[in-house]
Order: sequence, then structure tokens, then C-alpha cells
Amino acid sequence: MMNISKDDSIGTIAASDLRTGIVFEKFGLDFCCNGNRSIETACKEAQVDLNKVLSALKEIDPQGKPGVDYNTWPLDLLADYIEKKHHRYVSAQIPAIEGLLEKINTVHGQKHPELSEIKKLFSECAGELTMHMKKEELMLFPFIKKMVQASQLHTRQPSAPFGSVQNPIYTMLHEHNTEGERFNTIRLLTSDYTVPPDGCNTYRTAYHALKEFEEDLHLHIHLENNILFPKAIDLEKSFSYL
Repeated sequence: MMNISKDDSIGTIAASDLRTGIVFEKFGLDFCCNGNRSIETACKEAQVDLNKVLSALKEIDPQGKPGVDYNTWPLDLLADYIEKKHHRYVSAQIPAIEGLLEKINTVHGQKHPELSEIKKLFSECAGELTMHMKKEELMLFPFIKKMVQASQLHTRQPSAPFGSVQNPIYTMLHEHNTEGERFNTIRLLTSDYTVPPDGCNTYRTAYHALKEFEEDLHLHIHLENNILFPKAIDLEKSFSYL
């Protein structure tokens, strides 16, 4: 395992070995939307024992398999992967989860008024994420791929109507934060996806689907915030030397 200090950013650590993300998730530390924070800062904000987190990170087997090393992938491949795996997952799950939430809100909503707010929050998330992904697929990702191609061919930086790639990236980062905060609220309203004693099978299925959706969203945002976007910015800067 690499040497990790309290001053290292949790996003950079997770990008180098995704197994560390499992540790951060265990302690409730956000390594995707707020991955630029140091471990020490993240622990203070979450009121988590810093030494326990550092100890857990050191216990990761250095000889074990670190999982998929997304950090070494070419940017065009990573952009394609995010679109085909995570974007398609989100698009497929949204109608399924909305249907489940509608059912349990109809049956259990009177006794569990929080279901109405959960349904509202997820509906907002569904609409915003759908538009967000389209902006990436139609504008940002194609431009990143053009930069990769230009770099390989040693040609000039491609032009874009939005100027620097940093402009749409900053917008995407802001929107990621919004969805991260929205799901934090959903997790609180569901008591960390705990089904109440009177919950039916549909109730359990809905909460399980919400939890899986959030977990996928964390990895999705991590791949963009901590790997794709910083490297795209660095790639754009490299054209100034051509």
C-alpha cells in the first residue's frame, strides 16, 4: 500500500486504488463529490476518528488485487466507459425506481410521510441527471475525445464553443455536488435505507434499488471528478507547448 498521510486528498487516494474508496464509504467519507479534501478535513467534517481511518487504509493488503485501475485508462476509453456503463445504468434504473416509489408512497405514504419527500427528491434527481448526462454526451465527452486525438496526432488543440474545457467541467462539478447533497438527504430520510417493520417486499426492493443507485452514482462521479476531469484539464494545458 502506498504511504498515506492525513494531508492527502481522499479523491487522489481513491483514484490510485479503488479499494480505499470502500474504506471511505465505510466511515461515511465522501470521496467522489468532495474528493479534493484531505483525509484530516474529511474526518473532521464527518466527526470520524482520523486514526481509525488511517489504520483501516494501512490494513489494505498491498499484495491484493486493487481492482480495475481506471487511473491508467486513456481518457477517450474512460469517457466511453462512463457513458456506456454508468449513464445507461442511470437511464435504465430511473423509471424502475420511480415506479417503486410511486407504489410504496400510495400504499404506505399515510403512515410514512417521508416517502412523499423521497419520491420528490428522486424525481428531481432523475430530471437533473438526465439533462446532465446529455450535456456530457453531446458536448463535453466528444471534446475530450477530440483533444485525445489531437494529442496523439500532435496537432493543435481543437476549438470549442465553450472556450476552455474547464468551463463545462466546473458546471458538471457543481451539478455533481447538487446530486450528492440530494442523495445525502434521501439517505437521512430512509434512515440509511432501513425498511420499517411494516414495510412490504416492494418497500424493500425500492430501498435496495435506491441504495444501489447511490453506490453506482458515487463511483460514476468519482471517475469523473477525480480522474477524467483533472486529466482533461491537464491535457488541455499540454497544448500550450505545441
